[in-house]
Amino acid sequence: MLRYLRLLFIGLLGLLLLTLALANRGPVTLRLLPEDMGGMLGLGAGWTMPLFVIILGSVGLGILVGFVWEWLRELRLRQAAKQQTRTVARLERELAVLKDSHLVPPQDQVLAILAEDERR
Repeated sequence: MLRYLRLLFIGLLGLLLLTLALANRGPVTLRLLPEDMGGMLGLGAGWTMPLFVIILGSVGLGILVGFVWEWLRELRLRQAAKQQTRTVARLERELAVLKDSHLVPPQDQVLAILAEDERR
């Protein structure tokens, strides 16, 4: 059921994008700077392309920038989690060593008597 819903959603999204592309086929000139300023700096060239390419390209670029921004924002959190994982592993190893050392009976008779008194 969920698979069919996902396919339906993808189909509707594709139909929406196709409708957007067909409705915005008119050529548009994309420039980096206004014409006057670009002419003074020698960067007056522009690219002529259909409007839907600019719209979809802008959406794609926005998604890419959002992913990179979020990845950089979470970098600190991932590093802290990695450090915590290392600390937990080290403490678990130390705990295992301490548990093992308490299971080994002391070699000295005096220490064995003291250990028995502590257990009682």
